[in-house]
Amino acid sequence: MSVKSREQKRTRRHLHVRRHIAGTPQRPRVSVYRSLSQIYAQIIDDTTGKTLVAVSTIDKELREKIGKLKKSDQAKEVGKALAQRAQTKGIQQVVFDRGGYRYHGRVKALAEAAREAGLQF
Repeated sequence: MSVKSREQKRTRRHLHVRRHIAGTPQRPRVSVYRSLSQIYAQIIDDTTGKTLVAVSTIDKELREKIGKLKKSDQAKEVGKALAQRAQTKGIQQVVFDRGGYRYHGRVKALAEAAREAGLQF
């Protein structure tokens, strides 16, 4: 019997979800990746395979603003920045891909902040 790591289990869940979710030019996909210290979000058009917008806690513009905040507050700032950058590109509606993570904590904070800032999903 093989023991699977936490990352292997997350990857399996993510692939299961990705069978049903795909980004189109009209509704691109918001992909979330969460490491222990950072959080990353991208808006992707899966038909062309291109990233349209990308935001993370390591962006130079956000780094100064989120310096001493808690991780969930950092995720909220990333969500707001993602929605603002998407609106400058003319993106209003997206499909949310939680990346195999539970919709809880930082992932939920990012999603709710993006919704409040104007993204629809």
